[in-house]
Amino acid sequence: MSQQAWRAALAAHPAAIEALVVGASAGGVNALLAIFAGLQPGFGVPIVVVLHLPDNHRSSLAEVLGRRLGLPAKEADSGEQLQPGMIYFAAPGYHLSVEADRSLSFSREEPVYYSRPAIDFLFESAADVYGPALAGFLLTGANQDGAAGLAAIKQQGGFTVVQDPNEAHVPTMPMAALALQQPDVIAGLVEIRALLAELEATRTC
Repeated sequence: MSQQAWRAALAAHPAAIEALVVGASAGGVNALLAIFAGLQPGFGVPIVVVLHLPDNHRSSLAEVLGRRLGLPAKEADSGEQLQPGMIYFAAPGYHLSVEADRSLSFSREEPVYYSRPAIDFLFESAADVYGPALAGFLLTGANQDGAAGLAAIKQQGGFTVVQDPNEAHVPTMPMAALALQQPDVIAGLVEIRALLAELEATRTC
């Protein structure tokens, strides 16, 4: 998608974006590093990320990403309130959801597509809370987790972005999303990074 096209899609969205949710699996670490590279400290919305992780395996993803990009990032805690300017990562072994009071919660329900945390849990719960004020991003991955959740965001009026399957490290996840809905934007990582920067610039105008 051209820069002109995604800018038009963003400009046409009827609500200000108040939160971002991001899902990825295989190849996701490099994808996250790429799209967040354009953000500056002090960005105006909370960002919540689910990256498929092995159960019972401590993750250093938040520390690594925060250090490499110079951004505030942490592993999510159950019960904490979402704060603008923070990137939250799901903890291994727990589904992560957004509650009506815009806090985070953990659960130990069955894995979805063999994954716990599952992207669908985060996306569907955040869609219920934020409605049109939510933006959802689905990136590279090797299964169909996140496709139904991104469709739920779209159904609630949110802004949806899918990584171009032709560019994804593993295209299964983006292709599953495209089979369920036509997102607002289909783009490569460079364009998604620019879109995030534009979204933040639009909020601060």
